[in-house]
Amino acid sequence: MEDERSFSDICGGRLALQRRYYSPSCREFCLSCPRLSLRSLTAVTCTVWLAAYGLFTLCENSMILSAAIFITLLGLLGYLHFVKIDQETLLIIDSLGIQMTSSYASGKESTTFIEMGKVKDIVINEAIYMKVIYYLCILLKDPVEPHRISQVVPVFQRCVTQARGAWKFWKLHQVGQARGPKFLYVEALQVPDLS
Repeated sequence: MEDERSFSDICGGRLALQRRYYSPSCREFCLSCPRLSLRSLTAVTCTVWLAAYGLFTLCENSMILSAAIFITLLGLLGYLHFVKIDQETLLIIDSLGIQMTSSYASGKESTTFIEMGKVKDIVINEAIYMKVIYYLCILLKDPVEPHRISQVVPVFQRCVTQARGAWKFWKLHQVGQARGPKFLYVEALQVPDLS
């Protein structure tokens, strides 16, 4: 069974959340972010090249134009390979664990697996980041003291939501984790590292 819903992130970008149920104990949540806009790419490139051309007319040094082209290309490649995430996937297998996969615009994929025995809870975390934002987190048990939390792992790192979007995540995930950990509401006093 597959279900899809859409909403917006804190910057107003459109996000699409798909739920896939492979079996009662295996579920997948797939969050798709908007693709890189040709309009924004053109605007940034033109701005950098116009600034370089302005410096070229003042200095009459052709190295400035070459450097602008080189910096623009390196910046674009770096952005596509390390920053721009097209899709984030959360695969939950009740008896095994949770797999989080991030697919970057360049084609690079980053995968993290967390054993179910290490999961203490799944929560909606609240942070202040120029405004109040919400994001899903997995709380990991401390190996020495199981009743304590050793680490907080954000689930959808690049797709931070406003309250409305986070509650949709929570409702969708609460249905998926009916037999799993209970849900809590945690407030964070510090701004999380979302990069």
